[in-house]
Amino acid sequence: QVQLVESGGGLVQAGGSLRLSCAASGRTFSRYTMAWFRQAPGKEREFVAAIRWSVSRSSANTYYADSVKARFTMSRDNAKNTVYLQMNDRKPEETAVYYCSGRSESLLTTDWNQYEYWGQGTQVTVSS
Repeated sequence: QVQLVESGGGLVQAGGSLRLSCAASGRTFSRYTMAWFRQAPGKEREFVAAIRWSVSRSSANTYYADSVKARFTMSRDNAKNTVYLQMNDRKPEETAVYYCSGRSESLLTTDWNQYEYWGQGTQVTVSS
């Protein structure tokens, strides 16, 4: 069983930056594909970013939603069992609850139904 705990949410002004963290339990963390999703009130859960670790290359592969590409950076520290989401140039319409998720399969996917593990979510509010 993997447990995910997000932190770092809060209030940020439009154009500002915020970094989310997600700490995971489990000894095989490096094998998991991790992702961030967000959900605004009255809207469906939306893919933000995902990252997987290539054991053969000892490097991470990332994938971003078009709406956040070039502004958000997802990274992972396998030694700390933690993933991060650095969010720059925030926009008010990005106010939402942000969720960390993980799946045991290595294939990157934007489909939230394919992720087995979820954190409790952290509120991010972007003021205009």
